[in-house]
Amino acid sequence: MSADTSRPATPEDLKASEAVSPSSKLARFPAEEPLELDAGVKLGPWQIAYETYGELNADKSNAVIVCHALTGDQYVASTNPVTGKPGWWSQMVGPGKPVDTNHYFVICSNVLGGCLGTTGPASINPETGQPYGLALPVITIRDMVRAQARLVDHLGIDTLFAVIGGSMGGMQVLQWAASYPERVFSAVPIAAAARHTSQNIAFHEVGRQAIMADPNWCAGSYLQEGQRPTKGLAVARMAAHVTYMSDESLHQKFGRNLQDRDNVTFGFDADFQIESYLRHQGMTFVDRFDANSYLYVTRAMDYFDLAHQFGGSLANAFKGTKTRFCVMSFTSDWLFPTSESRRVVKALNAAAANVSFVEIESDRGHDSFLLDVPEMFQTISGFVTGAAHARGLPAPGEEA
Repeated sequence: MSADTSRPATPEDLKASEAVSPSSKLARFPAEEPLELDAGVKLGPWQIAYETYGELNADKSNAVIVCHALTGDQYVASTNPVTGKPGWWSQMVGPGKPVDTNHYFVICSNVLGGCLGTTGPASINPETGQPYGLALPVITIRDMVRAQARLVDHLGIDTLFAVIGGSMGGMQVLQWAASYPERVFSAVPIAAAARHTSQNIAFHEVGRQAIMADPNWCAGSYLQEGQRPTKGLAVARMAAHVTYMSDESLHQKFGRNLQDRDNVTFGFDADFQIESYLRHQGMTFVDRFDANSYLYVTRAMDYFDLAHQFGGSLANAFKGTKTRFCVMSFTSDWLFPTSESRRVVKALNAAAANVSFVEIESDRGHDSFLLDVPEMFQTISGFVTGAAHARGLPAPGEEA
């Protein structure tokens, strides 16, 4: 999967190499240390790619896991090697930021099933010497968290000060709190839910079908065939991106404005700015993400149903927990509406958990958690400071 040295490396070459040998840190686990998956199989050998920020303190009590969303990666606060862009949450994580790396040791890993170093469909199958493709077992959110827990073990860390994430990352936060309550001191699920709704499953299915309808998908074996299902993946991204925004944000940003023209063309070019924007989003996405990984991570979200894991009772998922929770939602998020966050809060209250809840006013839709929303920053900063005091850790601005 190395690049052709007779020509300059392309984003696709770099993406392919990052899928197997990432630029970030890498923890490898041999076949003798497999990962047991919900699909009923053992995956091994396997690996997990991750980045760290800040320093682990002497008693290893200041570790924070940041869980990324659907198409995120481990580069939460550092430059992505494929795109060259800053970290996807660099406004939140870093020196002097709400998750202050002057005080906390932050870990962010690429999820299982991803395409930037953690074992996924673009990784090499040791049995064939070729990319896994669809031979990789289907992955769940719980599998992703199991892999992260193994990474935490690998780093010699017993308990985590906090687990934080939005969207699919928020699902992972809830799974961490349910699967390893004794290891999570505080948890911050943002713009998330304890299950995927039928509407969200429907949107994901549209995206998956777009990818699989692309003739270059080659039944999942496009890497072996030297093909790329870019058109299908771009359409999948376009459809998903609409769900991340709100009607108001779309109207404010684009309205019905035309793109570089005074009148409509009576054709099927990108007459409107919103059309041009979505096409750009689709085509830039294919330079950094693997099509099969998109199938796997969307499926993981679809299968997520935390209550189902605990006999149909969401409260049972948090029974006896000592974890401190801060649940956050946004008023204009129709993909993961506030009602889903309230459902989580109700279950936490039923389990007598320590929980605070904030619904933040924002007109920017689901993507609000990735954007500059001051109230979100203030809420997380305040919650983290309070949790630090409760654990006996110095908070930002305080001496150790």
